[in-house]
Amino acid sequence: MTQPFQLDRLPTLSRSTVDRQENLRGDPERLHARWSDARVVLLDAKSGRTPVPRDGDALATRKAVSFGDVPPEDAAFLGEWEGVDYWTLPGTPPENGEWVTLTGSWGLRDQAPLADGEVWVDLRGHGDLLDDTSAGLFTTAMALRNWHHRAGFCARCGGTTELVQFGWATKCTRCGHEEYPRTDPAVICLVHDDVGVNGERVLLARQPTWPPGRYSILAGFVEAGESLEGCVEREIREEVGAEVWAIRYLGSQPWPFPRSIMLGFTARADASKPLVPADGEIESARWVTRAEVLEAFELGRVGRPDPEDPEFDPERLVMPGNSSIARVMLEAWAAS
Repeated sequence: MTQPFQLDRLPTLSRSTVDRQENLRGDPERLHARWSDARVVLLDAKSGRTPVPRDGDALATRKAVSFGDVPPEDAAFLGEWEGVDYWTLPGTPPENGEWVTLTGSWGLRDQAPLADGEVWVDLRGHGDLLDDTSAGLFTTAMALRNWHHRAGFCARCGGTTELVQFGWATKCTRCGHEEYPRTDPAVICLVHDDVGVNGERVLLARQPTWPPGRYSILAGFVEAGESLEGCVEREIREEVGAEVWAIRYLGSQPWPFPRSIMLGFTARADASKPLVPADGEIESARWVTRAEVLEAFELGRVGRPDPEDPEFDPERLVMPGNSSIARVMLEAWAAS
């Protein structure tokens, strides 16, 4: 008997091996003692890029001692792995480098800095190309960077803040109020029809700003006082006018753009009912067969179709990139 489909692998940005060692954030003596053997993940504060060896799958970390005898004030502790402490600090690509063209996991061409045999890549486009340890470090570093960028003032009194607990909290210099990194929950739901256990068609939609042909499953932020299941029902109704039921949780993935976590669900809907795309938000929505999804994966059309290509077909289905949980959810459903 066919079973309800489940995710068959961890979403790309959910992969991690590092022990966060939360208890050490309040133990400066311990962290300072291990600083000489620690490694640092550089993160460009402007672009969010980090260096990796050309054609490599691991981050190009730096020796911590090259930044001083103790952790600088803007250093954030990421955790420990195989006896080594990992930190993140702001960094920028060398000015004497060149720019190279890369094709990331979404198939989009990207101009990236290259210097000293290292290319500076971004998380959304290249996170899936990294090993598990590097993917986890990069994701956490990006989440902290984005929070630090927005946490310069106290939410209670408006005073300036300073980083404490080695990057995992801020403390107001005026009233002493402490704040911790925020994560905005968002649901993402694969809706299929009510045929059999896993359906025969999936509901896909596209936003007006997306490249030609790209479709994905529906997502939206959880509102105050709302359950996750309630958010699924509301978002699908608002975005395409469909009523869903049999809501079931699948898995999650951090999405630090700037500070979300994507909570994956599946649900059923009546494919015979008309779809009503939300004006200005959803350009189009349609039911797609399993065969069409499998064909799109087989063709590898994860990138931006080139309008100058004589074989350009704006109607060809383009799947989400490998760094998105949407990709993992669609692959699992298509294989069921």
